Amino acid sequence: MSTPDGRDLMRRAEALPCWRGPATAEPLAGGLTNANFLVRDRADRYVVRIGGDIPVHQVLRFNELAASRAAAAAGLAPEVVHAEPGVLVLHFVDGRTLGPADFADAGILSRVAELLRRCHREVALHLRGPVVTFWPFHIVRDYAATLRAGGSAWTGELPRLLGLADRLARALGPVEIAFTHNDLLAANIIDDGARLWLIDWEYAGFGAAAFDLANLATNNGLDRDRERALLAHYFGRAPDAHELRAHAIMRAASLLREAMWGMVSEIHSTLDVDYRAYAADHLARLEVALSELPSE
Repeated sequence: MSTPDGRDLMRRAEALPCWRGPATAEPLAGGLTNANFLVRDRADRYVVRIGGDIPVHQVLRFNELAASRAAAAAGLAPEVVHAEPGVLVLHFVDGRTLGPADFADAGILSRVAELLRRCHREVALHLRGPVVTFWPFHIVRDYAATLRAGGSAWTGELPRLLGLADRLARALGPVEIAFTHNDLLAANIIDDGARLWLIDWEYAGFGAAAFDLANLATNNGLDRDRERALLAHYFGRAPDAHELRAHAIMRAASLLREAMWGMVSEIHSTLDVDYRAYAADHLARLEVALSELPSE
């Protein structure tokens, strides 16, 4: 964060009115949609997230704030200390960020399943005001419109991808609606040694609990045995045929949405990331997921 813009954002973080005494900021790694800083004042440590709305990805900061406050009230996320347009300040969690390899540990997998179950059952009880809906098939359609409008090199692929999204949505059938996180990277889960914390709620909204489970699996490379173990921990029993089918369909939906996220980022993001390779990788993984769909 050594660019002039980065220094300006760091000074903005240090000048927020919530600090008790002088504050010093340092950049935090990670975050493709925010500038993140660790800030110390004379009392404590905090994380400052600076970033505006991102309409092409349906990221709306009023929604992130509502979700963050509700998740904190449910005991799943750090407390919101301060918020103003484009800025969110949270208490710092002193712990270890998980990595994909951690999900090979049955104990970690069980704890993460419990974290998701609590997310789906408890966060909505603390929500205030309007929040968004996260439905992957709508997002895919919206991404397609964005890609057409932006003259994306992927435009020729869109009829096939939209047809696929429609087939997956029809095949899915009824799903459990819950308040879902929808961005279940390992890096969004912190282990402080006593408990797990779920952070970064910018994609949260009312959606399908099955999407969260599939998103966790696809984002972290869970093999099929680990996926079944995740579902068994989540449900408290072996998953039935309907649940396994919904999981397989949402696995494909998660990969499709992620591929198209990369396509949109390719034409709208200013970050130095090879989004075309990112999209192509997820499309290849999508083909594998489609080949493994159970027959109707």
